[in-house]
Amino acid sequence: MSIDLSVEGGLGEIVLNRPDKMNALNDAMVAELNGALERAASQGVRALMIRGEGPAFCAGRDLADAHPGDEDAEEIIETTFNPLIKRIASFPAPTFAAAHGACLGVGLGIALGCDVVYVADDAKIGSPFARIGAVLDSGGHSFFVSRLGTHRALELIYTGKLLSGVEASQLGLVNRSMPKDSLVAETRRVAAQVAQGPTAAFMQSKHLVRRIDEEAMGLFAVLKLEAQAQGAAGKTADYKEGISAFQQKRAPKFVGK
Repeated sequence: MSIDLSVEGGLGEIVLNRPDKMNALNDAMVAELNGALERAASQGVRALMIRGEGPAFCAGRDLADAHPGDEDAEEIIETTFNPLIKRIASFPAPTFAAAHGACLGVGLGIALGCDVVYVADDAKIGSPFARIGAVLDSGGHSFFVSRLGTHRALELIYTGKLLSGVEASQLGLVNRSMPKDSLVAETRRVAAQVAQGPTAAFMQSKHLVRRIDEEAMGLFAVLKLEAQAQGAAGKTADYKEGISAFQQKRAPKFVGK
């Protein structure tokens, strides 16, 4: 097995565990990762963390399995990698990536497909596709353009420059960078804290943010959707508990419903 899943206290943790290949993804590993995501969702985790074992988060697709000139690249992307990125981006709980070392290609898509991305200061993040004559995939164009702007997106694509974790954080591609030694523990701490929060309300925000991004919504449309989301949240036990705890000047105890 090259994918590990553990669940504790409402927090699911998926580990890419093929360190000798820098966690590069082959078909079997993709299938395992999809299975782990499905199991985590079915167990009702209230937050999910994804990290890599060994020297890298994920170096991308395992090109040892590639057959250049004799494979249907579009079919591979559409049937293997795009469904994986969609599954991560739409996961029914807050998601966190802890990325160190190489974070490239589909590995970059996995990390940036998570809601919150923390990286090691010395991580190597970017689009090396210029070196192999391929096109950036796994959502890279969307992530780069929305977070960096068209000019920086194309510069990174054209040059194949890899950003350090510090640079990626400074540019806003990821949430923040930190020393490698503290990355996993800090990401786990934040994710565990979120898992104890009003996760039903968080999912309303996650869905709303996704619609704003996908449908390019303006302020007035967002105002209406926020009202609808608040109405849905107002029917949950967590909403009642949160307001009651505020009124009673005590700490709330959320259950995610």
